[in-house]
Amino acid sequence: MSDQPIVFEEWKTADGELIAVARLNTPRNLNSLSMDMISLLKPQLSRWAEDPKVQAVWLEAEGDKAFCAGGDIVSLYRAMTEPGKLAEGERFFNEEYELDYQIHTYPKPIVCWGNGIVMGGGIGLMVGASHRVVTEHSKLAMPEVSIGLYPDIGAGWFLNRMPMRTGLFLGLTGARMNGADALFVNMADRFISHGLKDQVVDALKAADWQRADAQAVVSAVLRQFEQQSREALPASPVREHFEDIQQATDADSLEQVVAQLDELGAREDWLGKSVKGLKSASPTSLALMWQHYHRSRLHSLKEVLDNELVMSHSSLKKGEFAEGIRALLIDKDMQPRWRYASLSEVDSGWVNGFFSQ
Repeated sequence: MSDQPIVFEEWKTADGELIAVARLNTPRNLNSLSMDMISLLKPQLSRWAEDPKVQAVWLEAEGDKAFCAGGDIVSLYRAMTEPGKLAEGERFFNEEYELDYQIHTYPKPIVCWGNGIVMGGGIGLMVGASHRVVTEHSKLAMPEVSIGLYPDIGAGWFLNRMPMRTGLFLGLTGARMNGADALFVNMADRFISHGLKDQVVDALKAADWQRADAQAVVSAVLRQFEQQSREALPASPVREHFEDIQQATDADSLEQVVAQLDELGAREDWLGKSVKGLKSASPTSLALMWQHYHRSRLHSLKEVLDNELVMSHSSLKKGEFAEGIRALLIDKDMQPRWRYASLSEVDSGWVNGFFSQ
């Protein structure tokens, strides 16, 4: 196995075309998105976009446990806490969001094989792909409020495009989704059994790329294998609990919504477990998520990413994000000392300061 953080290949098709491959290659840390990965992937995608032989891009990860468990937050912690390193953290967010936008607007098909854990920055890579595949092993979440951040990587845009207030629920709770949930909330396009992956690749290689539109070629292959995978598709808890989610998120203030979600915590089902994280979440992060979600309702993807860049740069400087990482991964005491102990104490001026340079 290569020691490069991301591996590039080009598969030849039967008719002499190419399928370009980018494989995240740090399975020991669940393929967490690093600055090195981003610096390699961005220019490579640009080269493939300009290469007439490349018909599509296949984005996957080494190992079966995770596609990408999020950003490299340990490096971000160092950028926030070591003298003179803040610019490294700012560069990470600058480059990450540029990469996410590049994927969203890519001129050729990108197939993202989202097997295993897909969280945070991993969702940023996946959600913009033209053909997003989930499997029976997919576990998706945006748990940033638990580490003093907020759902970013364009979340202000795509959470607003989920059915009714489902995106608000997922952003506030960090609830875990399976592949069927991802389909329901439009974070994925196809469900295919992971065991069929090699057959999918072989079918793409054997396809006639010269006689059909590349997007249609990919869709036809994936559709065929999705039909073979129907029996493996799990139930969707988000769909099953949709009405309860809408009722709990129907209020005019964040405090009301959180209180209504908290009431569901006594339940023993998926919904009850999903809201338990609210008690340990950063009140600042919950307030940021709430404001950003509502401010972004009519914004374009580019506007959302630009706003998130300001918010994320602010998060690097204000201490809440660093404290969340410290408690989770550095000292591992699981006892974050948030700036405000409860939502009722959060100063609106403090939160508003995240939205300006």
